Amino acid sequence: MENKKSMGFLNALIIGLSIVASCVVLAMGLSRFRSESVHTIAATGSASVNFESDLIIWRGSFSSHDYTSKDAYDTIKKDAAVVKQYLMDNGVTEDEIVFNSVDIWKEYRDIYDENGNYTGREFDGYSLRQTVDVTSSDIDKVEKISRDISSLLEKGVEFESQSPEYYYTGLDDLKLNLIEQATANSKERIDIMAKQSGAKLGKLRNSSLGVFQITATNSGTSSYSYDGAFDTSARNKTATITVKLEYDLK
Repeated sequence: MENKKSMGFLNALIIGLSIVASCVVLAMGLSRFRSESVHTIAATGSASVNFESDLIIWRGSFSSHDYTSKDAYDTIKKDAAVVKQYLMDNGVTEDEIVFNSVDIWKEYRDIYDENGNYTGREFDGYSLRQTVDVTSSDIDKVEKISRDISSLLEKGVEFESQSPEYYYTGLDDLKLNLIEQATANSKERIDIMAKQSGAKLGKLRNSSLGVFQITATNSGTSSYSYDGAFDTSARNKTATITVKLEYDLK
């Protein structure tokens, strides 16, 4: 008799637990159904601005070659003084000029016999190279210098000029302004879609910021890159950013 009561209690317990488990599964299913049935509306806004760089960096290098390291170094030291004087004569201040360390390496030349067969190589002296950086807010001045290095060449300095790089020192503030504008543009698009479709907006569900693109002005979207472009070759640039907003619908 007691065993029958125990079995009855156990069966009742199992049935009760089964009912509870069924309710939990049903509740989870309803919750999932509700979450999946939530309707949303999303739009991507954008903002762009044209601006002019306010900082220029111009780099150049000069080299020397001789059969002793001392003679080669004496030459490049003399050339460095000529380059510095040239820059200062053209309005560049001393604090805008940085001379980098001198690179030095040994040169070798190939040796061939009278039949044109390669027989080895022999030491052919030392080569030295030094770079100089000019950083200035006077873009016109440095642009002019970078295009006209003929006087250095005439003085025997083997000078190579690189293309100037252009930067903008107010980039952080510019980014913040663009984010604000792109966010407003995205919200405006959502408002228009909601109004035209007769929907009512709920809470903001998600927001995401696109990559920041800086390209040469009028270069088009072909200059964009997946992780964001950062052009330094053009004086006049265009900055672009996107913001995506997603709202629940009531």
